[in-house]
Amino acid sequence: MHYLSTRSSHDLGSFCDVLLAGLAPDGGLAMPEYIPQIEHATLSAWQKLSYQDLAFEVMRPYISDIPEAELRGIIARSYTAEKFGSEAITPLSRLGASNLYLLELSNGPSLAFKDIAMQFLGEVFEYVLAQRGERLNILGATSGDTGSAAEYAMIGKDNVNVFMLSPHGRMSAFQQAQMYSLQEPNIVNIAVQGVFDDCQDLVKAVNADADFKSQYHIGAVNSINWARILAQSVYYFKAYLASGVAIGEAVDVCVPSGNFGNLFSGYLAKSMGLPLRRLIVASNENDVLHEFFSTGKYRVRPGKEVAKTSSPSMDIGKASNFERFIYLMSDGDGAQITRWWQEIEQGHIPSIHEHGTWQAVKESGLGAGRSTHQDRLNTIAGIERRFARLIDPHTADGVFVGEQFAEENVPMICLETALPAKFEDTVMEAVGHPAERPARFADIENLPKYVEVIENDVEKLKSLIAEKLAES
Repeated sequence: MHYLSTRSSHDLGSFCDVLLAGLAPDGGLAMPEYIPQIEHATLSAWQKLSYQDLAFEVMRPYISDIPEAELRGIIARSYTAEKFGSEAITPLSRLGASNLYLLELSNGPSLAFKDIAMQFLGEVFEYVLAQRGERLNILGATSGDTGSAAEYAMIGKDNVNVFMLSPHGRMSAFQQAQMYSLQEPNIVNIAVQGVFDDCQDLVKAVNADADFKSQYHIGAVNSINWARILAQSVYYFKAYLASGVAIGEAVDVCVPSGNFGNLFSGYLAKSMGLPLRRLIVASNENDVLHEFFSTGKYRVRPGKEVAKTSSPSMDIGKASNFERFIYLMSDGDGAQITRWWQEIEQGHIPSIHEHGTWQAVKESGLGAGRSTHQDRLNTIAGIERRFARLIDPHTADGVFVGEQFAEENVPMICLETALPAKFEDTVMEAVGHPAERPARFADIENLPKYVEVIENDVEKLKSLIAEKLAES
């Protein structure tokens, strides 16, 4: 399996090549040259597989350059009951007698769904770098949970440093403490005076400087990294197989999404043949994706228009992985993708309606809804009252929108985003008591913090990276 750029169809090499490269040289994202198809008979055979064996079967067609035994070992080390609290790794729970289900994705080391992909990334990075005798300096951006998941996955990993950007003062106190309390020689936290999109733009700007990227061995850990998309697609298969429906019957899935990576992982699974009838995007007040799926207009929000909400990990005005979806909707037309993204970067709204792509979007099975702060509060309180289950505000976005789209006799699987303990203020406002938190995170907010605060300036970021690497 080789990979192509979304902007030029340029051959980017094999899985290990795109794993270490991050963005393509032309600014595009890596996509497989084709999407393998899974037959219903194969799905039936997968029903009794462990999570580890299922992950191998789903991911193997995309990873042709790692020997089978080594890949199985990487996956086995990534997904253990000790890390995720159960052999199921991602349990599926039905809410009472309703047709609503929660896919539990937040039982890992950092209490967020990002752990599923990041644990795999940590292991596969270490393996590939050792094989190649190379080092990698990961530059990432987080709106809340990616950072801590990446850092926890990379602690103690050989040949890997992490430089993680986050928006200064825009995450919950727990999220900040999870990241900034780490005092590890290979981890540097950088708070940017701006919003998440500013952090994301800085990552892209550094990647666009080919000389700097090469000199300092810069790689990516955000959802622009194909390995994250691939690893996340596994739990869609797991959820479907655990739902109890007969193979071939459809289920619906609702996904809280700001950067579109988690949702695109589901669309990848659907494109492989998994019977997902509808994939619903749940947005908060920053409703770029809701607006697109409602109108066909992809209108990026500048930083000053990105609202600070009570589901902060979705406070995003520009969804990076949306490019992968539109690439598929345009039948892999890299030249067209380049033109559209040039329009977007110039502040314009691309004319997707004019190219037949909008019709493909309407036939894709994707839809969208949005929620507000009050919707989140009501949903958190309502789910606790009805089902004695406490959920976090991002999961509440998903449940609120999922219930609007739910139909009788069709399971609606809502993807959990994080444990409610990470968002204590909102949970307290909703139900009047704090969420239980794992003992290892008791009083984490009072630990010393290790973080560099910088202006939103790419040259200052590059200077800081160079300085830190010179010290190491």
